[in-house]
Amino acid sequence: MAGASLLTLLDDIASILDDVAVMSKVAAKKTAGVLGDDLALNAQQVTGVNADRELPVIWAVALGSFRNKLILVPAAMLISAFIPWAVTPLLMFGGLFLCYEGFEKLHHSYLHRKDQPHESHQIQQQPEITDWVAFEAEKIKGAIRTDFVLSAEIIAITLGIVAEKSLSTQFLTLAAIGIVMTIGVYGLVAAIVKMDDAGLYLSQRQGQSVITQLNRKLGFGLLSAAPLLMKSLTIIGTAAMFMVGGGILTHGLHIVSEQIHHAEQAVEAVSVVGPAFALLTPSILNGLFGVLAGAVAVILMTGIQKLRS
Repeated sequence: MAGASLLTLLDDIASILDDVAVMSKVAAKKTAGVLGDDLALNAQQVTGVNADRELPVIWAVALGSFRNKLILVPAAMLISAFIPWAVTPLLMFGGLFLCYEGFEKLHHSYLHRKDQPHESHQIQQQPEITDWVAFEAEKIKGAIRTDFVLSAEIIAITLGIVAEKSLSTQFLTLAAIGIVMTIGVYGLVAAIVKMDDAGLYLSQRQGQSVITQLNRKLGFGLLSAAPLLMKSLTIIGTAAMFMVGGGILTHGLHIVSEQIHHAEQAVEAVSVVGPAFALLTPSILNGLFGVLAGAVAVILMTGIQKLRS
């Protein structure tokens, strides 16, 4: 009897872990857009810090991110246990926030380019930093605050995926996603931030051997790629915010999701385009809907701010 009970327990554990693995894989795909933006934002947050203090700052922010997950995961479990009907509204609010944040970036970038010709004749001087300890503390605080918002998006999206599963599967999936995303994000942020240092080190290698020359070429390549990578992450992250946020909104609005499904079928029926482009149709339409929703949200928030002032 004891052996049979043990085997049953092990079978239940294996079944739960299998569900967690499947749900974590689905959640990782759904949260990829937030992850791209998380990478870009956190890599930008540590810019300006002394080179020898970049990794300690990233480590401090990573610990803050783990603390954020320790708050968000239990909160998500309480919502799922006591007010499960709130999962969809919270998820849609998170999607709308993603669209709002993405459009605000585009709007800010447009205003910056618009004002730049008038400021081109002025030499912009960076303020001198006198208290580096306070500067780092402010950087860490801002990065942890940004991480809390993005972590809430990741947890909300994951909770929406596992909402129909058991509480144990929900908890393990949320915990797994929180740990994997934190390690993955800040590990990649550390690699991105130190890429230029690695390139500088390799480019300064001395010697005439083939390996040394290859190291120097690799170093120069890393130095050239670092700023392009940062810019690409920002662009990809912004586009992904619209796709993920718009996808969340359209999934909650059944009328819109049905129209997108009909559009996908119509594109697939066109033989010239073929089914390959039909697979991209939902993402493109979700992204366009996200841009529209973000524009409306920015207009409303701007109007509210003007009324308050």
